[in-house]
Amino acid sequence: MSNLLEVKNLSVEINEQEILRDLDLKIETGTLHVVMGPNGAGKSTLSNVLLGHPNFKVNTGQILFAGQDVTNLSPEERAILGLFMSWQQPPEIDGVALDQFLFLAYKNIFSARDKAWIAPSVFEFSEILKKQAESLKIKPELLKRSLNVGFSGGEKKKIEMLQLSLFNPKLAILDETDSGLDIDALKIVAENINMYHQNKGTVLLITHYPQILEFIKPDFVHVMVKGKIVTTGGEELINNIKQTGFSSFIK
Repeated sequence: MSNLLEVKNLSVEINEQEILRDLDLKIETGTLHVVMGPNGAGKSTLSNVLLGHPNFKVNTGQILFAGQDVTNLSPEERAILGLFMSWQQPPEIDGVALDQFLFLAYKNIFSARDKAWIAPSVFEFSEILKKQAESLKIKPELLKRSLNVGFSGGEKKKIEMLQLSLFNPKLAILDETDSGLDIDALKIVAENINMYHQNKGTVLLITHYPQILEFIKPDFVHVMVKGKIVTTGGEELINNIKQTGFSSFIK
């Protein structure tokens, strides 16, 4: 398999404070990677930088995605190439209906990826959306409400998974998608991540809670401390973290 994502010697700062330090990461197409680490390790910074958040300054290093240098591309350009991120805290946008937002995003992403692509009608998209929402047990009335406004934490995370299934990216960066979920919602979210991965989707799951990993089996586990990946392994690292926390990785 070829590398879908390659991060080389990446150092990043925000407000003149360095967060990531000489970070290296390779992700092969079709694999599922988990990044774990204590609070403040830089996990969310990594996800934001991969998607091109403008508040973060890349001092050194390079981000290669699908063979292309995307270090200086906008978030929109990266999304068109096939990068997707599920937010740790999804934003609320009052006055923008969720179903309308999803329809416009769907059309813009796929038409930009393929100029010959024929967009579905509003009715056709409504049927696609309804089917995907049912699989996530999302209440139909939520789709008519303003984006994430008044949604519970679990509902917001389900909407993120709905976007993942609709947009079908090459790489899904999931930033603490499990945060704030009860056990039923956690199982539904994990099921959809597994479904995406089984359909040859590539996943970078960021978490510091091992619970979701009872339902998801990663190919690789990375431990991140103070802005660097300090070790990489398999499921044995998860068991280690369950028993001793991150103390053994902090020097």
